[in-house]
Amino acid sequence: MRNVSKTYFDAAGTPHVALDGIELEIHENEFFTLLGPSGCGKTTLLRLIGGFEQPTSGSIAIFNEEMAGQPPEQRPVNTVFQHYALFPHLNVRRNIGFSLEMLGRDRAEIADVTDRMLGLVGLDAMADRMPDQLSGGQRQRVALARALAPQPKILLLDEPLSALDLKLRQKMRLELKALQRETGITFVFVTHDQEEALAMSDRIAVLADGRVQQLGTPEEIYDAPANRFVADFIGGSNLLEARVSARGRVRVSDLGELDAETGQVESGKPVTLCIRPEQLVLSASGADGIGPFQVIDRTYLGNAVAFHLKAEGQMVTAHMPRGGARGQLDFQPGDQVYADFEAGALRVLIQ
Repeated sequence: MRNVSKTYFDAAGTPHVALDGIELEIHENEFFTLLGPSGCGKTTLLRLIGGFEQPTSGSIAIFNEEMAGQPPEQRPVNTVFQHYALFPHLNVRRNIGFSLEMLGRDRAEIADVTDRMLGLVGLDAMADRMPDQLSGGQRQRVALARALAPQPKILLLDEPLSALDLKLRQKMRLELKALQRETGITFVFVTHDQEEALAMSDRIAVLADGRVQQLGTPEEIYDAPANRFVADFIGGSNLLEARVSARGRVRVSDLGELDAETGQVESGKPVTLCIRPEQLVLSASGADGIGPFQVIDRTYLGNAVAFHLKAEGQMVTAHMPRGGARGQLDFQPGDQVYADFEAGALRVLIQ
């Protein structure tokens, strides 16, 4: 994608920019995710790749072939939609083989490919069932098998897990990633679910306001967010307002000074500090870390306890694992605590 933009016009002729100068290169055989909140442009971008819409400006090339004006059926792409769109009057086998029939493949090839797809998604025993006789997860597998049957070079997935319950979504994440590895097809996956993106992707493009905010591996996106939006959107984050006090030092209100990588930021400039809740360690002593904070509330999370803290207008959440030191979990609302973390855990974001 080279400088791809898409503008829509409402009934009054007012322009609305959905995508603004997108520059992306998706690699062959990778699981690539477009991640962002509703209205950020990720589904629009997916539709442009698939040929369901054309860009207002810029160009899209697939395997070095320009796609300008090419309709969906002439692109080496197939799509799994959010609601699967199975044919209710066709059984599982016929649904999977339908696209091959439309391509004019002979019956023997259709039967062979359909059997292979049924085995790939684990639905051999359900080949003769109708869609309304299947669970949500089974219908999703049929949609996947149908999209994979023509062997596209790229598979586009538009939030295909959003209609499933939590347990089934978690199971299907593993199955989708395994399918991608087994088939070697490039998957371009759209979601607003950060956990989904982190769990499955080789690389992630985080979108907001029609622009790419950051591109990288799940580890890069989570551990080194490029800006405040990415830090706030991906996972749980503590964002603290601070000022650079000297090279390599930042001051957080009256809570103390911290060592941090400030780069070329001048002394006195405002910055935002990002630290993940699981990276904080709480103690009753002020010898280490910053504080004091007051414990406002505590939440039981099963494998951890979340402590919600406040001081000097700064709100902080710390996740303390239940397998850690017992004393770290004994704090109650009203207690005074200090927060510490390991070197390198703090990320300085320029405002």
